[in-house]
Amino acid sequence: MPPIDHEHADVSGGWLRAAVFGAMDGLVSNIGLIAGVGGAGVGSQTVVLTGVAGLVAGAISMALGEYASVRTANEQIDAEVAKERRELRRNPAAEAAELAQRWIERGISPELARQLAEDLRAQPDEALRMHVREELGIDPDSKPSPWTAAFSSFVCFSIGALIPLLSYLAGSDSLQVALAVGGIGLFVVGALTARFTHRRWWAAGLRQLLLGAAAAGATYLIGAAIGVTTA
Repeated sequence: MPPIDHEHADVSGGWLRAAVFGAMDGLVSNIGLIAGVGGAGVGSQTVVLTGVAGLVAGAISMALGEYASVRTANEQIDAEVAKERRELRRNPAAEAAELAQRWIERGISPELARQLAEDLRAQPDEALRMHVREELGIDPDSKPSPWTAAFSSFVCFSIGALIPLLSYLAGSDSLQVALAVGGIGLFVVGALTARFTHRRWWAAGLRQLLLGAAAAGATYLIGAAIGVTTA
């Protein structure tokens, strides 16, 4: 048979989740901040200062959080792989029988399953990978990079948080214009994610727009209430 001509996207690097989460969080966070302080009736200079502070603090926080979370997850995987390696050394026959039983439960004939498990004992590295995949449901060779996740999150959060500030930086002092620009950013970023997920682009964009609008509406109402109270 001719080879199947198709390719899969790289889902193991850890950058896509961090990038999408960073961009969305940057947009929603700063849109919410701008809506909140703008709703309180402060001047445009204070709105910009708040937005820039939110951008810097949020980008650093997101990068550190992504790095710490991904590295911790990888360290946990390494610990579990080391545990499995020790078990393979101490009880190779029992581990082979356990692996064969898993395959039998999936429908492979007992004879073939046991033969494959025994054959793997002659290849320690491949046996370890197979046991980890079957027993833990992870691929030890495809761990995400904490540095990639941190960098992607930092850059994309910064870009997302900058979008609702663009109209102010261009000289406008209208909160409505800034929120509209932020809304466009939400829709565009949401639509772009459809490229990776094969969802309908307008549905993905509309979903993000509605979520961001809900957050901005809540913070605007809170800001307006506090602004009236303290005036």
